[in-house]
Amino acid sequence: MSPEIHLAQQPEADELLGRSPLAALVGMLLDQQVPMEWAFSGPYTVARRMGRDDLDAAEIAAYDPESFAELLKQKPAVHRYPGSMAQRIQTLCRYLVDEYGGDAAAVWRDAPDGAELLARLKALPGFGEQKARIFLALLGKQYGVRPTGWREAAGPYGEAGAHRSAADITGPESLAKVRAHKQEMKRAAKAKKSVKSD
Repeated sequence: MSPEIHLAQQPEADELLGRSPLAALVGMLLDQQVPMEWAFSGPYTVARRMGRDDLDAAEIAAYDPESFAELLKQKPAVHRYPGSMAQRIQTLCRYLVDEYGGDAAAVWRDAPDGAELLARLKALPGFGEQKARIFLALLGKQYGVRPTGWREAAGPYGEAGAHRSAADITGPESLAKVRAHKQEMKRAAKAKKSVKSD
């Protein structure tokens, strides 16, 4: 049974995120400098433009880079920076092919504990510390991937009842709460900056 996902806030895109581990990883990769729903609907858009109903790591890795960039640049663009994101998606897919035989779920399938899973996620191209922790929390909270110590490894993103990130979005109401949290964090960061510059 695929989990019911609401990250894209668009039924077909969310359905793909629920059944495709690679789509979930690509959505997380795209989740920067654009609204969350735009990022997480990206995998569905890419699959459609490739004439597929799912994403295949080996196919994307082998795709002509210029042609793949064009797929992302078509209107509406998949991301604010479609060219560089096309490169990042292909780099991620090449890594998955080389390290996991193209099977995205293998990244977490047999992870013995949260610390090892976090290490595997941080090793993915395009996944820094924060993105890896958020994705680990998303796996635990919504995909049922819960190796021992997963909440601790996810840090604050793993907290139950939190509204900090994509991991906590289960519908429009929680999306609004996560947005409010992010705006509060931005305000706090701005205030800190202005205090330093005074």
